[in-house]
Amino acid sequence: MSSMNNRQLFFQHLAQTSDNPIGIEVASAEGIYIMDVNGKKFVDMIAGFSVCNIGHSHPVVIQAIKQQVEKYMHVIVYGEFIQSPQVQYAKALTSLLPENLQSVYFTNSGAEATEGAMKLAKRVTKRAKIISFKGGYHGSTQGALSIMGDEYFKTAFRPLLPDTLQLRYNNFDDLQYIDSTVACVIVEPVQAESGIIPASKDWLAAIAQKCKQHCVLFIFDEIQSGFGRTGSMFAFENVGLVPDILLLGKALGGGLPLGAFISHPRMMALFTESPVLGHITTFGGNPVSCAAGHAALTVLQSSSWIKEVAEKENILLKQMIHPSIISRTNKGLWMSLQFESATIAKKIAATCIANGIITDWFLFAEDKIRIAPPLCITELELAAAIKNIQLSIDQAIQ
Repeated sequence: MSSMNNRQLFFQHLAQTSDNPIGIEVASAEGIYIMDVNGKKFVDMIAGFSVCNIGHSHPVVIQAIKQQVEKYMHVIVYGEFIQSPQVQYAKALTSLLPENLQSVYFTNSGAEATEGAMKLAKRVTKRAKIISFKGGYHGSTQGALSIMGDEYFKTAFRPLLPDTLQLRYNNFDDLQYIDSTVACVIVEPVQAESGIIPASKDWLAAIAQKCKQHCVLFIFDEIQSGFGRTGSMFAFENVGLVPDILLLGKALGGGLPLGAFISHPRMMALFTESPVLGHITTFGGNPVSCAAGHAALTVLQSSSWIKEVAEKENILLKQMIHPSIISRTNKGLWMSLQFESATIAKKIAATCIANGIITDWFLFAEDKIRIAPPLCITELELAAAIKNIQLSIDQAIQ
């Protein structure tokens, strides 16, 4: 089938979510590169939105997938059968986490992890109100959308869940709204879709204090910040706080679909009665996805990539400079570049792609460009990509 055919079929039979898709026709991907059907090579500077933290097509992950596929794929994933890939991955994850985060509920995606955590918080506290923050993104399903902190994306889909409240991010005054009517507070330690905005340590500590005072569950959404992106395995480790529920997704599946919410076994046990099967999923924790994710975690742990994040962050800070960049925000190997307008940012992103660099803008910040390469990018590759981006900015602005 010719490449033209696939392109036509893409527009004809796949639901389109934007009027101007990037449109690279992918042939293969390896390491930091994606190759198209014409043999053009692109440096992936967004890592599939932090899914491909260890790069594309890692041989260890491919091997784990092959081995698992040959044994079995779907049996029953939820709670009835004991399956080595699930059990071993849960054990590996919880070995990296504090003692209150020892029970893993695997889902298909990050949004579903959010949904499960919201239900769990209601169950544990017997309360309904959920607090989140303006500029926060937790997924696109209706529960997650209800707590999303951006009106533009919500308006068309109302009515949404009642009893949700979005406070200002990094604002201490708004924390007065955390009281004994609240089930949970959900926060991204680094807001991803507003353009890589880290939460202040003191502010997170103040939320934790308020939650403790009123018996409110504190949920950390580390769907994008997890697995080394910020320079530690999880971002909560940088701030000296432990959430009551941790949300994971993106890199969790090593390139296959997987999400998880992780909490205390005592809390998770509430899903087993009144009603029984209090939360269920047909495919969540698929054995092939778990095998891939576990292999990817092993690769990440045996590499020095997380240790190298600080040095690569330094390179970004020193070299990613251009007179047209109005501001930069960053955390670890994760940066946003702000330009004069959304029009200019989109033109720059398109020019980058023409020049073999994959980047894009942010859901809630169309005037910013995303920099989030796989953690395995070398310092030389990073410096070369920065030069290419600077060149692309020059060309776009002329």
